[in-house]
Amino acid sequence: MIGRNDPCPCGSGKKYKKCCAGKEELTVEIVQAEELERTLQSFYDEYPKQKDFGDYREFAIQWKLPLSAAYSEEMIEAIALDEFFFHNRTDIWEGFARKQLKKAVRPSVIKVLESWTVPQTLLGQVVKTEESYLTVYDRLNNRTVLLRRESDKPVPEDVHLWCFTLPDGVDGVLAVSTLIFFPVDQSSVFDEFVTAFTNVDQDTETYMKNHSVNLWEQLAENGYKGEEFTDFEQGVLARIASFLEAHARKSDELLELIEDYLVEEQPNARKDVAIAAGAIRYGQEKGLFETLDFTVKAIADEFGVSPSSLNRYYNGITEYTETKMNE
Repeated sequence: MIGRNDPCPCGSGKKYKKCCAGKEELTVEIVQAEELERTLQSFYDEYPKQKDFGDYREFAIQWKLPLSAAYSEEMIEAIALDEFFFHNRTDIWEGFARKQLKKAVRPSVIKVLESWTVPQTLLGQVVKTEESYLTVYDRLNNRTVLLRRESDKPVPEDVHLWCFTLPDGVDGVLAVSTLIFFPVDQSSVFDEFVTAFTNVDQDTETYMKNHSVNLWEQLAENGYKGEEFTDFEQGVLARIASFLEAHARKSDELLELIEDYLVEEQPNARKDVAIAAGAIRYGQEKGLFETLDFTVKAIADEFGVSPSSLNRYYNGITEYTETKMNE
């Protein structure tokens, strides 16, 4: 048991009674994680400085020229900014990290900051999802890492992801940059990219510095445009949205529910309309949008599917939501 006059376990150097006493469920890890997150956010708030913006602008143009037809300008700039910081102008990050280390007070945070070199690329495939971490197979370095989860949104196994990482000071690494997940129908692109990497004599960061833009070009050629979902999953969501719009209805709650259902359950449907029809029945019966008083047959007819197909996915969605509520 911690005494009120003992050093606070959060590592601040203060007595427990002057620091975290009375704050329920506060742990060293939570305090540390919050401070590290603020530190990383301050980096993106402050940089690039005006004196470096010209270099960044020229660098971003090299990414926009080959990618602008496939991706939004916002997405290209986010990717290019991280590549600029962590592969092109590493001196910017190194200077920032030194300043943060001088400013840090908590010993536990100082220890983590001392381990922060230039962020490293993680091009990985999700192996397992747990409450706090994703177990990810780092395909370029042939190892398994624990990546701290950024939200409780479901993440299916086998999807690929990309980000830059730093040690989190606990059990794994945290994403410094934009964390991007790729739908499973892009897996072949990553297989080819990794194969090409194994055939050259370069370390991971040198290879990524020279070829990252090529990876994004290859993804674009394979039909990727920055979406989180497969073409089939997008079809389901688009058909639900189109139905609701056609009947002057709106339900973000239903769409978010079906997004999670598709990701976690990976329903094996032959036609996207069958899942969409089941979703509309579920949404109507659960009051997720203003009722239309459609019968099951009427909904099935709207989507051109049989009532039995509709009911199969209605039941699947119902079982999924009931299971989630009982977890």
